[in-house]
Amino acid sequence: MSGPSYRGLTWDHPRGYNALAAAAAQAKGLALAWDRHPLEGFESHPIGDLCARYDLVVLDHPHVGEAVAADCLVPIEALFGGDEIAAWRSAVAGPSLASYLYAGKHWALPLDAATQVMAYRRETVALPPLEWAQLPAFATGHAVALSLAGPHAILSFQSICGAFGFAPAAPRDGFMDRAIGREAYTLMAALTGDVTRRACGLNPIAMLGAIERGDGIDLCPLIYGYVNYATRGVGFADAPAGPDGRIGSTLGGTGIGISKRCRAAPELLDHLRWLMSEPVQRGFIPQHHGQPALRSAWRDDAVNAATGGFFAATLATVGAALLRPRHDGAIAFQTAASARLRAALLDGDAVDPLLDDLEILYRTHHPAGAET
Repeated sequence: MSGPSYRGLTWDHPRGYNALAAAAAQAKGLALAWDRHPLEGFESHPIGDLCARYDLVVLDHPHVGEAVAADCLVPIEALFGGDEIAAWRSAVAGPSLASYLYAGKHWALPLDAATQVMAYRRETVALPPLEWAQLPAFATGHAVALSLAGPHAILSFQSICGAFGFAPAAPRDGFMDRAIGREAYTLMAALTGDVTRRACGLNPIAMLGAIERGDGIDLCPLIYGYVNYATRGVGFADAPAGPDGRIGSTLGGTGIGISKRCRAAPELLDHLRWLMSEPVQRGFIPQHHGQPALRSAWRDDAVNAATGGFFAATLATVGAALLRPRHDGAIAFQTAASARLRAALLDGDAVDPLLDDLEILYRTHHPAGAET
């Protein structure tokens, strides 16, 4: 195809690749090819290195502080008008666009919205629990697994803390309220039985696959939702609520960042506008195994009818989702903190030494006074 040529990088899953590749194949006035890397590539490759090799990079919001420090992305404000950005902000599900606002500018377009929700096997769970207080008793008669692999232990911990009333301050000079952290760890420890131990190495895709197959897991109370499993025997519901009815969840999803090596022609910007448009978000993207970002798509009757009601069943959780730390060093903190928490749960460690270590790790990887 004639016109400017671009190369993008996304993640190797139908949700992350199929819609982008299909859209690129029919793009007008440009040539766009998408490469793929594993889901874990988000954490294992510095964003600066990826931006040096690609024009477009699909990323999640914890990378924005690192990206700003590396000066490797073009702010969205430099490419799109303020009215466009404001319209997207009001149209997306939950804080999907706000999650990329850092140091006063947005660093990615939120193509895909996701957060931690409850997933369960429809064949074995007729009515999933609505509150965290119900989970320990529910687990006596069902195979309940926490999602602890990779970064997911600390993400689950933060979400449970959110359900119990934690709201991050700005600036966030400490990681977690001590009393709430004790409650969250005590609950996670109660749910770290044989099922969780056997599943502790499963990333969300593998965990959902196990639920689909009936491979020893009936329910995971907090796991990143994948619409692709909603028609394969996996039910989805809002994340469990805390004592006052508050839903706790930590935002996921992905955005498209434009690297500084990219010479963004009008044709490319029009292609990105097209991907963010309501007809595409409500039609093309879900029809190509994607998970749209616009709230209207999550509420769309036809989209929900085709996906087992996935979007309608979990939209409230997206709206309530917390952001992860996003400062330069957030990924390193997330990795180290999750490893420490996972080991503590599996080894039965006491809560206070764990919380001490999490605060030390946070301060080690968080520049004093830095935006979070």
